[in-house]
Amino acid sequence: MPINKFIKIESLSGILLFSATIIALIWANSSFSHIYASLWQSKIGIETPNFQLVKPLILWINDGLMAIFFFVIGLEIKREMLIGQLNSIKKISFPVFAAIGGMLIPIILFFILNKNTETTNGWGVPMATDIAFALAILRLLGNRVPLGLKVFLTAFATIDDIGAVLVIAIFYSSNVSWILLVYAGILLFILFILSYKNIYIKYLTLLFGIIIWFVFLKAGIHPTIAGVLLAFTIPVRQKISTSKYLIKISNIVSNIKENANNKKSILSKKQIANIDNLEDWTSRVQSPLQHLEHRLHNWVAYFIMPLFALSNAGVIFSSDMNLDYYLITVIAVSLFFGNLIGVTLMSFIGIKLKLTKLPQNVNFWQIIGIASLGGVGFTMSIFIANLAFVDNPSFIDSAKVGILVGSLIAGLVGYLILRLNNKTIKQ
Repeated sequence: MPINKFIKIESLSGILLFSATIIALIWANSSFSHIYASLWQSKIGIETPNFQLVKPLILWINDGLMAIFFFVIGLEIKREMLIGQLNSIKKISFPVFAAIGGMLIPIILFFILNKNTETTNGWGVPMATDIAFALAILRLLGNRVPLGLKVFLTAFATIDDIGAVLVIAIFYSSNVSWILLVYAGILLFILFILSYKNIYIKYLTLLFGIIIWFVFLKAGIHPTIAGVLLAFTIPVRQKISTSKYLIKISNIVSNIKENANNKKSILSKKQIANIDNLEDWTSRVQSPLQHLEHRLHNWVAYFIMPLFALSNAGVIFSSDMNLDYYLITVIAVSLFFGNLIGVTLMSFIGIKLKLTKLPQNVNFWQIIGIASLGGVGFTMSIFIANLAFVDNPSFIDSAKVGILVGSLIAGLVGYLILRLNNKTIKQ
């Protein structure tokens, strides 16, 4: 997917995320709050005498639809590592340094500030950056932001996503059934072998994907991790080269013209046959990975992520609510200052040690602005908060408020830094 189109989709997704968050907060604190609360707890699923899979709607969103979100993240990561911004040491070095700082320092800051042993499990909350929100803020700056800075943010956030996925898989999974994981591993191994042989069978992948998701769910590993692993089994190579495809479609287009019947307003049989032939060659030239990413990205950006925000961001404020204000402060401070300090410091160290260099047409003040935007941690942070405090709704609500406060501050400060630096940002 071209970087400019990717940025545009993510930016619009960020606007939808913001809108969904505002709607959720208003709805949850209106006279219709009981509808908001009961809607997401409505139980739906499949139930037979020998099988039962019934969950509240919010868990179908968080465990089911978000598995598709993680699947697309996996596709993006694989694409970037093979043919994108992470496919060479030169390209990957600077965002890697930035991402390491953006993950480690927020975690360290959380442990330093947090004094409550009951909330220690929330250390992973401030380490995640929401690329959709961050790119939406960059979009507000228009041409003041060079493309190199947007590419850097995209690569940095992609590496950050890898870290978040690993943290979820390793630290936020419990009571693991290893025998079930072996079964899932066998299916994944088969798909990896097929991928290695450059064989892609759409419906087999879909069937195995559903089974692997269900096995992960029952095994104690969060099922969204199945989405990431499944993405890495999707081949990236084309069946035919682009040059061969261009020759074929040129011949097909010529045949369509030659068989045109100007007296009729419908296609001739030969034209229909040629169009079918065109579709066949088009399916051969498309990389399965890029095709799936293209098909699913809009669904994730414009439906799944806003729905996740709508269902998860609605904290109900009331006089008798039991918010942990200290946890709110710790998460907000760790998100904002952790990313601002971590990304800036590690970027500076990488440049000074001559292990990395600034992207083209980018100055260090802009990197500081991006470091601040790294503290916008909405989607992944809320997701981790749900896992970290699964048995304590009060801590979940407190974490969400901390994420909203920290993300708001990080977004505003990052925007102002980049806005005020317009003399060197203008293209």
